[in-house]
Amino acid sequence: MNQSPESASPALQNAAGDSLPRGGDRRSNRTPRLSRYSFGRGRRRTVRRDEEREGSFVDIYHPSILLVIGWVALMNGLDSFFTIHHLQAGGIELNPVAAQLLISGRLGFVMGKAVLITLALLVLAIHKNFFLARIGLVTAVLTYTLLVCYHIWLL
Repeated sequence: MNQSPESASPALQNAAGDSLPRGGDRRSNRTPRLSRYSFGRGRRRTVRRDEEREGSFVDIYHPSILLVIGWVALMNGLDSFFTIHHLQAGGIELNPVAAQLLISGRLGFVMGKAVLITLALLVLAIHKNFFLARIGLVTAVLTYTLLVCYHIWLL
């Protein structure tokens, strides 16, 4: 049964007198950094309005961002492998953070490095619509790619 605008509750009517969905307009609030939709059944793939493009959050990430994160994770794994290889061949670790991780052994080094990079990548992925996060992702891709190329050159 359809209700006329006069019989609908005033709290559920907009200025034109049309009935609003129960709970109000969900578009009145921006998508939060993390929500119940972030880990499944997301609702926003892209930003729909140009004025919201910079500094907004989405629930579902484009495959290109996942490809970039996967590339950095792969390069991080290769960096760990080559670092251990070079250390066993008599090399030294110049990175002070990595040198501290090496104190815990090979497994501790690899796991610690993986956790640190994963946390950084998660922050950058969540903030992918922010200028500094995009700069961070590009920097990570270039730095790790060049680092792995340097490791290969050292062989």
